[in-house]
Amino acid sequence: MAAPGSTRRTGGLRSLLRRPGPGGPPPPAPSGEDLVAELYREYQRPLMSFVLRLTGGDRQWAEDVAQETMIRAWRSADRLDVRSTSLMPWLATVARRIVIDDRRHRDVRPPEVGDAPLENLPMADEMDALLRKVVVTEALASLSPAHRQALTETVLRDRTVNQAAEHLGIPVGTVKSRVYYALRALRVALEERGVNS
Repeated sequence: MAAPGSTRRTGGLRSLLRRPGPGGPPPPAPSGEDLVAELYREYQRPLMSFVLRLTGGDRQWAEDVAQETMIRAWRSADRLDVRSTSLMPWLATVARRIVIDDRRHRDVRPPEVGDAPLENLPMADEMDALLRKVVVTEALASLSPAHRQALTETVLRDRTVNQAAEHLGIPVGTVKSRVYYALRALRVALEERGVNS
């Protein structure tokens, strides 16, 4: 690939970056604005074209890389070789290193997931209801199997005492007794877990 900056005029940037000749007075230091403006004028297009290829066409990323490359060129103005026909090879090397560093950082950092998972989190009211369900489930699990079965049939499955007795194959009085003691035990289990109502 031919150096994109090789056909550019030799005045502009080169005159800003002149080094003093042997025994000559040092040239006046260019202002940062002049230097950056000239860097952009001469190398922005070829640099962007090169960086777009490096970033796989990601324009936003390419613009960030090109900008960082220009900043580094500005900071390194005293080390740039003004005798070369183009600064593009130096800029390309810097840009390539920035892209490599960016890729390394992206690989190390966990991927960003956006807000979608947060949208699925229960809100405060739903969280309270969910917590209450968990506590009630734990309290039910602490009951004896017979008491849990009596409550499941009458409360959760909404069966009458007679229907529950028929389904469980036990007398109606036994179902009534089990429901009574199961509710008492459940109330104690819930109070132990901080639920009073």
